[in-house]
Amino acid sequence: MGKITGFKEFTRILPRKRPVEERIRDYREIYLPFPKETLISQAARCMDCGVPTCHSGCPLGNLIPDWNDRVYRGQWRDAIRLLHRTNNFPEFTGRLCPAPCEEACVLAISEPAVTIEQIEKEIIEYAFEQGWVVPEPPARRTGKTVAVIGSGPAGLACAQQLNRAGHTVTVFERDDRSGGLLRYGIPDFKMDKGIIDRRLAILEAEGIGFRTGVHVGTDVTAEDLADFNAVVICVGATRPRDMAVPGRELDGVHFAMAYLTRQNRRVAGDDLAVMGISEISAAGKNVVVIGGGDTSSDCIGNCARQGAKQILNFIKYPEPPEARPEDQPWPCWPDRLRTTPSHEEGCERHWGLMAKAFVGHGGRVENVITLDLRPQSVAGRKKPVMKPVPGTERTWPADLVLLAIGFEGPETDTLVTQYGLTPDEQGNIRTDASHMSDRPGVFAAGDASMGASLIVWAISEGREAARSADIYLMGRSALPTRGPGDLPPCR
Repeated sequence: MGKITGFKEFTRILPRKRPVEERIRDYREIYLPFPKETLISQAARCMDCGVPTCHSGCPLGNLIPDWNDRVYRGQWRDAIRLLHRTNNFPEFTGRLCPAPCEEACVLAISEPAVTIEQIEKEIIEYAFEQGWVVPEPPARRTGKTVAVIGSGPAGLACAQQLNRAGHTVTVFERDDRSGGLLRYGIPDFKMDKGIIDRRLAILEAEGIGFRTGVHVGTDVTAEDLADFNAVVICVGATRPRDMAVPGRELDGVHFAMAYLTRQNRRVAGDDLAVMGISEISAAGKNVVVIGGGDTSSDCIGNCARQGAKQILNFIKYPEPPEARPEDQPWPCWPDRLRTTPSHEEGCERHWGLMAKAFVGHGGRVENVITLDLRPQSVAGRKKPVMKPVPGTERTWPADLVLLAIGFEGPETDTLVTQYGLTPDEQGNIRTDASHMSDRPGVFAAGDASMGASLIVWAISEGREAARSADIYLMGRSALPTRGPGDLPPCR
């Protein structure tokens, strides 16, 4: 696994970022090219650890030590073969995954982890460069048809796996372009949309059909899908969590995804006015982004590029430590301070704050009133609860407020309702262990059934649902199940 003494000889190195003052002027990807010789030394750091717990940190069960070893030895073609064995789209995860595998790396017990995600990205990019990633249509067709609803990472992974099994797959997407959250949620400075188009061309060449601009549940009903032998719902968790506070109705207070989608369309060259979509811009404004996850970070990066006057980020939780907390031992995913490139672009983060009210004049927001929050122990709960501190009101200028506080499951007024599917306690589509809903032949995967999560989980869920649908259709399946990691620890 790499070089036996590599972890002693080489330190962890990541690619350099373009300077802040340069990158906030465009929407190109942030990171600079990574020298091959540096990458090889990084792969050499992968230890001969005996029990590679990086597997357990990866929902896909990626064969991480194996392809690290191939990179170190210059066996690139074998590396991409091993990488594709468990991951349909390493070019997506290599850019967007928070890398739980690195937190579970054995080396991370006492040293900086192996740069697993960067090596993954470099393998797939080199493979594309060499022309090794080509369409692989199935040798035969089964005569069975499957409708996959949604073209995000779960839907695309599910479709490719079912197509490999020989089924005829049609992917339905309500937007005008395929890609789902990858297309209209992820900013271009994190992943250029040409990366999606490159993979979609391969999927189409493999025989997968795509129907864009079709809202299943409205344009096409559940009854219309009756001719398909199976249906897999991969529509994501698109209902945003809202805030019931005074002033929520003011103009200038928006859900984060409404803002991100519009900006991604603008970067793609769409004319929002022609499309009848109202503009949301941070240019010259005092912006408040509420929420501390990836979506809030994406909003911050976009606001910086639009020329915001000031960007404040309010997070209700206390500021986490930079080091792994003692109560979250390796190899669990730790709750520690994570600073993204967007946070470096002129944002002020404020921890332990809640928005008490939005205030303004003429129907437009002008200020946010906050209260400080402090953790308090509550009987019967392991973790403390954040409680407001009386008398700590503060007023902040805000011409634009973006709510990035999570999601509450898939939309329920269309296909989910037409099929009569049962939601679980969190509002997601309830499924059994095989990803089948309570309607035979109708499966669900990704955020739609498990709640908003990581891209790597979406791909894993899509692959697993495909295998279950294949078994439903054929009685057995040659499609692979999850890799050796099975489920990540402490999930």
